[in-house]
Amino acid sequence: MSRINDISIVLSGEAGQGLKTVELVLNRILKLAGYNLFATKEYMSRIRGGNNTTSIRISDSRISTLINRIDILLVLNKNGLSRLLKRITKNTLIIARRSDVETECKNAKCQIIDIPFIIFASNIGKAVYANTVAVGVLCGILKVKESIARDYIKKYFSKKPDEINNNILALSKGYEEGTKIQEKVKTTPKPVSGIKDDLLLNGTEAIALGAIAGGCNFISSYPMSPSTGVLVSLSKNAEKFGIVAEQAEDEISAINMAIGAWYAGARALVTTSGGGFALMGEGLSLAGITETPIVIHLAQRPGPATGLPTRTEQGDLELALYSGHGEFPRILLAPGRIEDGYYLMQKAFDLADRFQVPVIVLTDQYFVDSYYNIPSLSLPAKLKNHFIKTEKNYKRYNLIKNGLSPRGIPGYGKGLVSVDSDEHDQKGHITEDLDLRIKITDKRLKKIAEIRKVIMPPVLTGNKDYKTLLVGWGSTYHVIKEAMENIGRKDLAFLHYNWIWPLHGDTKKYLKQAKKTVIIENNATSQFGKLIRMQTGIDINHRILKYNGLAFSVEEMESYIKKALEAK
Repeated sequence: MSRINDISIVLSGEAGQGLKTVELVLNRILKLAGYNLFATKEYMSRIRGGNNTTSIRISDSRISTLINRIDILLVLNKNGLSRLLKRITKNTLIIARRSDVETECKNAKCQIIDIPFIIFASNIGKAVYANTVAVGVLCGILKVKESIARDYIKKYFSKKPDEINNNILALSKGYEEGTKIQEKVKTTPKPVSGIKDDLLLNGTEAIALGAIAGGCNFISSYPMSPSTGVLVSLSKNAEKFGIVAEQAEDEISAINMAIGAWYAGARALVTTSGGGFALMGEGLSLAGITETPIVIHLAQRPGPATGLPTRTEQGDLELALYSGHGEFPRILLAPGRIEDGYYLMQKAFDLADRFQVPVIVLTDQYFVDSYYNIPSLSLPAKLKNHFIKTEKNYKRYNLIKNGLSPRGIPGYGKGLVSVDSDEHDQKGHITEDLDLRIKITDKRLKKIAEIRKVIMPPVLTGNKDYKTLLVGWGSTYHVIKEAMENIGRKDLAFLHYNWIWPLHGDTKKYLKQAKKTVIIENNATSQFGKLIRMQTGIDINHRILKYNGLAFSVEEMESYIKKALEAK
């Protein structure tokens, strides 16, 4: 049973109908009105003809994950219920043009409120105003002050002054209809003071802001959902923050451009998804042998091949861990909270620069497309570059004890900065000296010991004297945490990993303390569980795995955890 006073709203509409506008406008109005909110979307890979949904959860407590329950379902088109019927109950209030939903509701006990959005909008001037009517209806139901909504509509359409008046009329018509059915909604959360000044960020924005804060001044990528938003965001802010943004002709070009940029002294980012990252394997290996830093944002989606290009999955952990031929160090990070996306991206750039290795930041569609309000983010510390001014006899791959040969930049100093994709000597020149090959390889691998000194530990939530330990990584953080808190057992704890590889040395200690361990992942084979077994020798045999392309909801997570607790 949820301990949070909340209300769950789902918007359903046809792809290309403007549902994203409703989501964007409504969520910002709700925040300005003082509501905590969480929002995410689930959409088909069709420009038109598919059905898309946005889930919005509002509360008087801070919330940050998805629930299955639907209290209000607002439908803007025909055939907008089929994918949602399992989530609809007799308590769900369906707001739609009755003729659009009657057929699908035939065998279900649906409460239908007949509001013909498109007819109302057409009477005002254009069918497109239906979106603003919908915003007004929900504002009316939730008792949001109409003046707050009206002021934001004026701001939103400020660059289209001819559209402001009709959108205000559409908002008012919707608000009028919404106030008529307020009593149909049993409870609504109360506004909270101070929320209007919060930040409202999605995962994409957090990753992009974190890259900027980490000193990113070059991005080269080829568009691929769900990673493209980071490229778009940095491109929009390129002039303001001195970023060179390049949409490459393919993923191979993208990673090689980024490697070249790092070699020249820039801080470069590549953002991609699984299929694009697969093409970058040779470039990743190039960064490995040349000891060139690089940061890669890998936004996961279900594969193999094109798979489900607009859905979510944690299916590329092993791809990130093992890509690139040969043996060389790398670091894998995976933010759980939106705030982590901001801070870990900053850290990724520092780690790549400091240890001269690839750093891969793993997110997924659910993470990048979800957002909630947070109080603030800290401004970044002063950037520290880890390259040197070279002397005349500079050796790029000097065989020093910890393996971290000082990195020079061409033109900065008197030395020649030579790098090569072939095996090389200390000066960076090609060699087939096989004894030297061993020394250079060992030098590269010595970095792992240095990296282990700065690994972020996993975060333990719950009773330190636990008997059952839940283990998760990346975007499952909030849903596991809320489900565990709802269950309320004192012998239950949750261990979450933001730093995936190298694996933290205390992992075995945490697992051995528990009488029962449960791994939770959005993939079919428990990829993180296999990594833990490889490193600790401990097999986590209770697994909660989901791989249908959707994220876990709180209710199903509670159910899965309870079953695991009962299992022998």
